[in-house]
Amino acid sequence: MERHPALALLITIIAMMIPGAGCSSQPVGPYSPMTDDNRQTAKAERLNHQAADLMEDDPKKAEALLREALTADLYHGPSHNNLGILYLKQKKLYEAANEFEWARKLMPGHPDPRMNLAFTLESAGRVDEAIQMYATALEVYPDHIPTVQALARLQVRAKRTDDRTERFLQEIALKGETEEWRVWARKQLARAP
Repeated sequence: MERHPALALLITIIAMMIPGAGCSSQPVGPYSPMTDDNRQTAKAERLNHQAADLMEDDPKKAEALLREALTADLYHGPSHNNLGILYLKQKKLYEAANEFEWARKLMPGHPDPRMNLAFTLESAGRVDEAIQMYATALEVYPDHIPTVQALARLQVRAKRTDDRTERFLQEIALKGETEEWRVWARKQLARAP
């Protein structure tokens, strides 16, 4: 039986289109989706803890560890959050915002990525967006005092106080993280009309 080259080519193309035909089930490249089979969450967690211990003293080593953690598990929210903090300290606002956005999506019940993203937006001069993001952090965790402090500080500094501001200041005056925060809040309350 005589075979035609065009028919052989057509058969090859069809075979390539069939899912799994001649293909490995392993992901190809860094942007391929991770599955539960190839995620190494315990390794990512361990590397994230090591990086957290080094963030102040050796930020380059911490960044390398966080990148390794995200290679082990791209969906490890705390590693994205910590990498965002490193970028923020380096004034890489776009990169920081990107990491905090990842962390926010991966840690839906945690206020820190939202608060960090808000601070990044504030640092970029995007006050309205920062206020809105601080508010979303408080929706997730209403009594998160670091976010209450950050939002109240921005509202006062940007002269964007509203009906929540006095309540925030009263809360800071009682439960502020430091004596400086508590004194600051009391001064702001004393200035209020």
